[in-house]
Formats: sequence, structure tokens, C-alpha cells
Amino acid sequence: MSNVYLVVAEIRDGKLRQVSLEALSAAGRCAAPGDIVAAAVVGRGEGLLAATDDLAAYGAERIYVVDHPDLAHYRAEAYGAALLQVVKEANPGMIILGHTSIGRDLAPWLASALDAGQIADVTAIDQEGDALLFTRPIYAGKAFEKKRFASGGGIQVVTIRPNNLPLAEPDPGRLKEMIEVGYGAPALRTLVREVVKKTAGKTDLAEAKFIVSGGRGVKSAEGFKPLEELAEALGGAVGASRGACDAGYCDYGLQIGQTGKMVTPEIYIACGISGAIQHLAGMSGSRVIIAINTDPEAPIFKVADYGIVGDLFEVVPLLTQEFRRALGK
Repeated sequence: MSNVYLVVAEIRDGKLRQVSLEALSAAGRCAAPGDIVAAAVVGRGEGLLAATDDLAAYGAERIYVVDHPDLAHYRAEAYGAALLQVVKEANPGMIILGHTSIGRDLAPWLASALDAGQIADVTAIDQEGDALLFTRPIYAGKAFEKKRFASGGGIQVVTIRPNNLPLAEPDPGRLKEMIEVGYGAPALRTLVREVVKKTAGKTDLAEAKFIVSGGRGVKSAEGFKPLEELAEALGGAVGASRGACDAGYCDYGLQIGQTGKMVTPEIYIACGISGAIQHLAGMSGSRVIIAINTDPEAPIFKVADYGIVGDLFEVVPLLTQEFRRALGK
């Protein structure tokens, strides 16, 4: 395998996503003396150059930049073509992406184009002799498997789940080598004319440290307001069960579960959520789970670290008040 670890950095709304820094930190821990940790930023505009300082601080020794109007909005065929140019330049042995909506789409595209192996949704990386072991959840998070790449020297593609691999200590003064890579525009089959954002909240659910989620127990769209206030007090994000989304209480962009987003926050507060297995599949990896429900027999209490049997419309405002007081807000 080549001694270059290439992290595909992801920029959202002009800002570098934290999972890209987690991927860099992971690459740094995997790299042996003499190996090179590199990053690739693909897109359009000033956000690319602004991200390079953070990438360097978290371990990127080389940063490949592809800036082109075709890359202003994500399209797998355009981003993939740009990254193939980076791969030719960098000759990596491993490509690491975040297990985000873009990473889940782009990683198999790259793996297919490069005839590479892929391991997806990695939550831990361990060294075993000369090999790396990758841990990933299976059976909706009920079990974990450890996988390794077969020997053979080909490129390896890995996606990592946000909020699982620790960040390295940044070094803001670390030097970096910038390399501009040309983009040969392929014959694109799709054209993005406009992006209409239906925002799910100020904080990205996948990277939020604190999540307050509502289920059918919130009873209405108005019922999410106390949850939003608690999330704001904690500096976190609001999520929802599929039941709440199906009932029209909130947008599907908030859905957490097997058919929604997979999250692993420090604290997950489930309000009025019964605890269906499909929902648990998306949040059972949370460090601390707090459940609030009027039904003491609700399945959510079986996985909760702390449970409160009570009306969420009484309990949540009290929690918000106490957190604001404790945090000086």
C-alpha cells in the first residue's frame, strides 16, 4: 500500500465539517513514521482556502485544492472526476471520507472507479500487527464487526461515522504544502440550477454533541417549541422520530433512525418517544440517553441511562430553566 493517507474534506455552507477533522486525526494515528497525511478540498469559492488552515492544524501535510465552477454544488460525477485527478497526483494508499450523505454517495463511486475495496460506517480503528482493524455496527447497531482489507496493495476506501473517533490536539502553526489540481470537466449528465435549503436546524444533527428529540408525544408542530428551547440552551440540535415526521409535526430532515440519520451525541434526550427498534438503531450509540415519557413501560427506558416518567411539557421547560441557570444563560 502507498504511504499516503488522503482525507476528502467536506465543506458545508462555507465551513469545514468536524468529521473531516476527525478523519484527519484518525489518519494521523494510523500513519507510520515516514507516511504522509494529505487532504483534498473540492468545490468553489473562498471557503476552500479558508478550510486549509484548519486542515493543516489537524495534521494535513499536503492539501490538494480543486476549485472550479462545476463544483459549486455537489454532484457525484463532478466531484468524483475532480477526486480522480487528485488521486493521480497524490497516489494514496487509503482514502478516508466522512460517513455523511455526501460521503455515502461518493465513497462507493470512488471505490468502483478505482477498483478499490471499501469499508463503510467505521466507528473505531485499531492496529493489529501490521494491519488495521475497522469496527463498524451491523444489524441496526445491535452488534459490531471488525473488518480488515485483504492484502494486495490496492487503494482502500473508508468512511467514518461522525462523533466517534477522537480529535487530535490542533497545532495552529503547522506548515502545509498547497497543491492546486486542474479539473478536466467530464460530460455531466446532471445540472444543478438552484439549491433550495430546507434547514433542519442551526446545528448539524450528525455532529451535534447534544440532541433533544421529539416523538408522537409532542402532539403537534407547536409541541417542538419547548424542545427547541432546551436544545438552544444546551447548544445542541433538535431531532425527531419517524412517527413525529409522519404525523407532520416536523420536517423529515430531523428524522433519526434506521431510515433517517445515525447520530452519536454526548447526550441524547428523547421526549415523548416510545423507543421503536427503528429509532433506537439511529441513536443507541449515544454516550448518555435520557428518556422522558408518561408511559413507565415504554421501551425507550430499557436503553436509557436516566429516565423521567412525566409529561414532557412540564419536564422539558424545567430542564431548560435549570440548564440556563447552570450555564449562566
